[in-house]
Amino acid sequence: MAEIVTIGEPLVLFAAEDEDQSLAQATHFHKYLAGAEVNVAVGATRLGHSVDYLTAVGDGPNGEFITQALAARGIETDHIVVDPAHWTGVMFKQKTSVGDPATFYMRKDSAAANLTASQLPDLDLTATRVAHLTGIYAGVSATSRETLQALIGRLHQANVPISFDPNLRPALWPDEAGMRQTLNRLAQEATLVLPGLKEGRTLTGEETPEAIAQFYFDQSPRTKAVVIKLGSRGASFHTRVGAHGTVPGFVAERVVDTVGAGDGFALGVLTARLEGLDWAQATARGNAIGALGVQSPSDNDGYPDQAGLKQFIKTATRAVD
Repeated sequence: MAEIVTIGEPLVLFAAEDEDQSLAQATHFHKYLAGAEVNVAVGATRLGHSVDYLTAVGDGPNGEFITQALAARGIETDHIVVDPAHWTGVMFKQKTSVGDPATFYMRKDSAAANLTASQLPDLDLTATRVAHLTGIYAGVSATSRETLQALIGRLHQANVPISFDPNLRPALWPDEAGMRQTLNRLAQEATLVLPGLKEGRTLTGEETPEAIAQFYFDQSPRTKAVVIKLGSRGASFHTRVGAHGTVPGFVAERVVDTVGAGDGFALGVLTARLEGLDWAQATARGNAIGALGVQSPSDNDGYPDQAGLKQFIKTATRAVD
């Protein structure tokens, strides 16, 4: 089994190449691999870590594209289920010169949304060092929530630490109250929780990073660390034993698309901890990969290898509050 295991919904991303045209008007698109957990998997393998990605895809060209693209990036695909009865999720993304792009999804009733707990493979988790889960897959369907919970049970039995990124997508949920309740319950299962500041405020009702972190510590003894993204200010880390600090971010030379920045941050923190870095160093790596990620039109093509990461951290300008 791989060092990192994750589960989620992969998407075929069609990114518009016609700048400042609406998705209805755009006629030229480039095809990419996307999905929050996919992004973490791609970035982690690029840094030299092995990843097993659990999901289901449709029996068609989009499913083939997903599986082939994952394998080409060194991600283990042996446990991907091919579902002939459902399609693979698709996402369209606008190209803009200023601001965040408009997006459009075709993912309802996808193969990944219909992956059942009984279809999960009999995983050998003896070599697995961490599992990364997100709130996006929890929001995809009731079935995905059941499957996620079944996997969590196996992870606990094998004593595998869990990293959880709430990754709020309100459009996936029938109501905000249900979203908060479900994601806070999932956070209770995690060793590490990775919310953004705005997400943390929505989920906990608290305002400051310190109070948000304390909320997660109070609700579950499993949670040992909370790292909170602060946007251009960087991020703050908080541990149950009292270590804490704020680490400034890095200046991105050009911002092409902010999608994937949060996933870049998550994979930075995760891989740094696997490599023995302390929390301040791990948070700095998360900031660095997040800054690199926004400089590419793809959700994950901007993530670095180890050499590129070290060079960026050495030469990039730190953000000033």
